Amino acid sequence: MAQATRQVKLTREGFERLQKTLDQEMNRLAEATRILQEQMETNSDTEDTGLEDAKREKMNIEARIEELEDTLARATIIEDHENEGRVELGAIVVLANETTKKDMKVQVVSAAEATVTGGSLPRVSEDSPVGKELMGRKKGETFVVNLDNGKQMKYKVKSIEY
Repeated sequence: MAQATRQVKLTREGFERLQKTLDQEMNRLAEATRILQEQMETNSDTEDTGLEDAKREKMNIEARIEELEDTLARATIIEDHENEGRVELGAIVVLANETTKKDMKVQVVSAAEATVTGGSLPRVSEDSPVGKELMGRKKGETFVVNLDNGKQMKYKVKSIEY
């Protein structure tokens, strides 16, 4: 259980999005519990697929709630940036795709934060191929990312802000 004590670094917005998602999942759980109780009261032996579906849905929601609560309990909000001028968690980076000649603006976040929907910017996990190559880079640096399909993408860091 070494991972249970591992800190998760989140941006303030990411922490708030996770909290909001947890609240939504709690509401879904209450509704799933109500539906399950209804299914149990009206269920006859011939139609137990609805009951099994309701049980499965409730278990999935409970697992998601447990995951969110664990992440939030281990969360540390990123406030300080020790390496100003270098890409760290929470950085908003403009990348130039050297292949397509298009720019994209992304925020570098932890894997836990990258999975949560919402927010105005696309998020790149520090564990993703692009995120791994991007961490610690400075403005003006170029780097190559090897994709799963064998292709390579070349990027240039145009700007970094926090």
